[in-house]
Amino acid sequence: MSFLNKMFGRGEKAAPVTTGEAIQKLRETEEMLNKKQDFLEKKIEGEVTAARKNAKTNKRAALQALKRKKRYEMQLQQIDGTLSTIEMQREALESANTNTAVLTTMNDAAKALKKANADLDVDKVHDMMDDIAEQQDVAKEISEAISNPVAFGGEFDEDELEAELNALGDELELEEQEELDKQLLDVGPAVSANLPEVPTAEPARAKKKAEEEDPDMAELAAWAS
Repeated sequence: MSFLNKMFGRGEKAAPVTTGEAIQKLRETEEMLNKKQDFLEKKIEGEVTAARKNAKTNKRAALQALKRKKRYEMQLQQIDGTLSTIEMQREALESANTNTAVLTTMNDAAKALKKANADLDVDKVHDMMDDIAEQQDVAKEISEAISNPVAFGGEFDEDELEAELNALGDELELEEQEELDKQLLDVGPAVSANLPEVPTAEPARAKKKAEEEDPDMAELAAWAS
């Protein structure tokens, strides 16, 4: 076991890596394998080109190129499988890391809530709420007592006051009616004094016209003059 630990660079007393460190190492490994993939794909393309070039002129060289292409393809296939495994492992570690962070936060919140509630007693809270409700009732009674007009005007009869108010209203209406009648009586003579007099004499034009139409009237008028 110690030989394997030395071989993979781990000492017997080495501290275990954290999930964050493990994720970082997996990402670095993925990056290295992706570069290896690109290298192998270029090598495969080169061997295919060499095989085509020597297919008719140098058959042996063409076969060697195809053999190397096969080896590169096998390596590429192995890297694909390794990348899939590393990717799955990295995602699992990332999910576990997220869950750990969430659980740690929830645990801290639970401890904080427990500490906050440590000094609180449910019975004391209920008693305090009862005291608050009782004081509110007392304050309400005091407000009602202050706003109740018992000591101010309570000895007066509301019906008697209402009757007196109606009598005052009738009195006021009677005075207004008398004043209106007086004004109407004062207006009559003043209007007639300003009117023109009714004429009593017959208009001269009408009289002259009547004399011209009736000869007897004309003669009577001449005799009278």
